[in-house]
Amino acid sequence: MQHCLTLTLARHSRLILRNKLRSVHCQQSAAMSGLLINQPKYSWLKELGLSEDNPGVYNGSWGGSGEVITSYCPANNEPIARVTQATMAEYEETVQKTKEAWKIWADIPAPKRGEIVRQIGDALRKKIKVLGSLVSLEMGKIYVEGVGEVQEYVDVCDYAVGLSRMIGGPILPSERPGHALIEQWNPVGLVGIITAFNFPVAVYGWNNAIALTCGNVCLWKGAPTTPLTSVAVSKIVAEVLEQNNLPGAICSMTCGGADIGSAMAKDERVDLVSFTGSTHVGKMVAMMVQERFGRKLLELGGNNAIIVFEDADLNLVVPSAVFASVGTAGQRCTTTRRLMLHESVHDTVVERVAKAYKQVRIGDPWDPSTLYGPLHTKQAVDQYLAAIEQAKQQGGTLVCGGKVMDRPGNYVEPTIITGLPHDAPIVHTETFVPILYVLKFKTEEEAFAWNNEVQQGLSSSIFTKDLGRVFRWLGPKGSDCGIVNVNIPTSGAEIGGAFGGEKHTGGGRESGSDSWKQYMRRSTCTINYSKDLPLAQGIKFE
Repeated sequence: MQHCLTLTLARHSRLILRNKLRSVHCQQSAAMSGLLINQPKYSWLKELGLSEDNPGVYNGSWGGSGEVITSYCPANNEPIARVTQATMAEYEETVQKTKEAWKIWADIPAPKRGEIVRQIGDALRKKIKVLGSLVSLEMGKIYVEGVGEVQEYVDVCDYAVGLSRMIGGPILPSERPGHALIEQWNPVGLVGIITAFNFPVAVYGWNNAIALTCGNVCLWKGAPTTPLTSVAVSKIVAEVLEQNNLPGAICSMTCGGADIGSAMAKDERVDLVSFTGSTHVGKMVAMMVQERFGRKLLELGGNNAIIVFEDADLNLVVPSAVFASVGTAGQRCTTTRRLMLHESVHDTVVERVAKAYKQVRIGDPWDPSTLYGPLHTKQAVDQYLAAIEQAKQQGGTLVCGGKVMDRPGNYVEPTIITGLPHDAPIVHTETFVPILYVLKFKTEEEAFAWNNEVQQGLSSSIFTKDLGRVFRWLGPKGSDCGIVNVNIPTSGAEIGGAFGGEKHTGGGRESGSDSWKQYMRRSTCTINYSKDLPLAQGIKFE
């Protein structure tokens, strides 16, 4: 009897275990089938080497054993795929391998390094549409902007190739006979690149292409909410390095959160920390880097203004204001957040811009006809609603928008608010959402002062035909921003110029002009090729 009971219990236990295993398997299968990457519509993701589960560490080999995170599509909040982040031990291993890779990379002549960067650009060109589609799917920006972002990386690679034959310092005249005075520029070493969600490809490209050409190696930590883009880009770059028999750790990557970012900021082996993100986090990064007297390159927020004078061409003003305030759903650091209108054109411009807002095509970001997609996260939707409520409490009037849209995803209406004082707290607060505050001014002095009174100093633009006003705007008493435009929007900068801003924007410069100097260290070298030893300033020491 006891034996029969034991057998019965054993069979029952096996049945329960079998059912549990079947249930777990079904749950896993359901979870896997629920991932967008497994749907035929998104099979193109596999062209980028992505799968259901992706390693989030690259240092010459792929790995990752930390927290598993799921990447979601902002347009419908459905899961795309998963990425395994780096542990601190894997971060340590990656830094060591990256420093070792520098010993090889630094010995390669700059023009040869430029050739590798050229190949990276070519590899990106071949994947530009599919990679742009991933940016659109994971970040939420419209397809043409996603492709344009990859194009920006390609363009910077082209720029860096030419730069590889031009970087260097001058030969200066020495006051001493038989002496040569030169400036020698050398790479800083390891560049840590921390990028934000809103430009998950381009900002890395600005830093990566220029840093590589200058002889540095790179360690990248992308935004935790766009890990698939980080993995896909790293796979493209890694393939180029491997084809050239170079260490993959020249361009390393660690997916992770604040713990990895803090480690990079505090790590003395990271010779330059390039951080793109909010002013709040940027300030913390700056203090951590400064604590060790390290180098930092900060690209932070912007509370950007367009100023429209009475003589402005309104046919330029309206599309510029709409593009700069609505593009990327208000999630560019160069987005126009303040529209300052001369009292004589205020009502006309508000009416025309509001009418244009209502014609903006809202939809799935990967639909080629869409001009306006979702916010990146649900938290951004909450920030949007909170900002509108604060604006109302501070005296603002809602002209259009102001609501969350009744559809899947993180969609909100592009919003215009008038009637606020120029110094209202909400006007001075950068909120990364599509809200445009319209201000009415009377004089040039007033408008210039309002432009400069906010904490950030990234981008600015005036619309006028007055040549004298243009040069006052560009001069020492004009805009205090790093980007100072005339008759064009605040957003849409070209790669040939230095990109960056002043004050709480951080002071860093990336991309073109002489931004390459941020990635190098300068030595002044005096060479005596004579048999005498004259001292500078005519000093006699005999």
